[in-house]
Amino acid sequence: MNLVIDEETAVLPQAGSACSLENYLALPDHSMDSRIAAARAQLGATTVLLGHHYQRDEVVRFADFTGDSYKLSKAAAETGARYIIFCGVHFMAESADILGRDGQQVILPDLNAGCSMADLAEISQVEDCWEALERFHLAEETIPITYMNSTAAIKAFCGEHGGLVCTSSNAGAAFHWAFARGKRVLFLPDQHLGRNTGYAMGIPLAEMTVWDPWSVQGGQTRESLTASRVLLWKGHCAVHQRFLPSHVDQVRAKYPGIQVIVHPECRFEVCQKADALGSTERLIALIEKAPAGSMFAVGTEIHLVNRMARRFAAEDKRVITLDDTGCLCTTMYRISPQHLAWALENLVAGRVVNRIQVRPEVKQWARVALDRMLEVA
Repeated sequence: MNLVIDEETAVLPQAGSACSLENYLALPDHSMDSRIAAARAQLGATTVLLGHHYQRDEVVRFADFTGDSYKLSKAAAETGARYIIFCGVHFMAESADILGRDGQQVILPDLNAGCSMADLAEISQVEDCWEALERFHLAEETIPITYMNSTAAIKAFCGEHGGLVCTSSNAGAAFHWAFARGKRVLFLPDQHLGRNTGYAMGIPLAEMTVWDPWSVQGGQTRESLTASRVLLWKGHCAVHQRFLPSHVDQVRAKYPGIQVIVHPECRFEVCQKADALGSTERLIALIEKAPAGSMFAVGTEIHLVNRMARRFAAEDKRVITLDDTGCLCTTMYRISPQHLAWALENLVAGRVVNRIQVRPEVKQWARVALDRMLEVA
């Protein structure tokens, strides 16, 4: 059977019958530890295990590398491993396949591990948006930029239409690159990162327009599109959008002198109230460089916040979440010790399960967009 995840990425059929996943899911988490360790020992250097920052502790502790999606994909491509097991979400596994060396195979332990943000920008919707810009003769002066948190199809679209990919740490540089080549940026799929980046460059909010893919012509007129300098896709991260300005006010009232640091995927109003914002790696660096006795409220995914709290407690630094109700990335959480053990033990048995492979023509243009990002960096 060939199960197609979307029109640009396929999960390949497997040779032989794989060990039943259902048998694994019936077992408790802790019973997987010794099996995961044994399988990893058998596979040795043939396999590299990647763990995203937001992944649950029971899984990420087995990772060879931890970090954000782009950092992990680059690290895996630089190894001699034949198999890349990505404990993250679907678009991350796609990125690893795009950046990987010939012969490397990428495995996503659970195919249901998607990304709500990436899912908010479908390639057909983006093509409809571009066609509207073409009708108004605006496409030739518009540069598309997609956040790393997007499907391979969206990355390829940007590459083919003169644009590029960006991360949360180099979005500003990507905007400068784009404005040197056009009058307008189409930024997708996260409106908040696009708005926060544009505003930091001095672009007024009035010149940043939101394209709603579920409305006729994006909910815009020819005049509003023409007047825009940044056309923001109506997408967001389900985790980071949960943080509110009131959370900042509440934590400051409760802990006078606390530093509030947030990811730029958070709402504009939250970012404006924060002391600093930055990528996951920058948030960690800010706490690393702070003196003992510092206290931080961090607006990002709860697994990472809890991990930082434990790590920095030894340095007399206190780290709490900005919203004490907790913000869990539910799709990232889908990958369990059972899924990981299942994927590893199938590899030991000579079976590759849940392989993620981007189609060659999509990979080509997506790589163009990623290479442009490297030029900017």
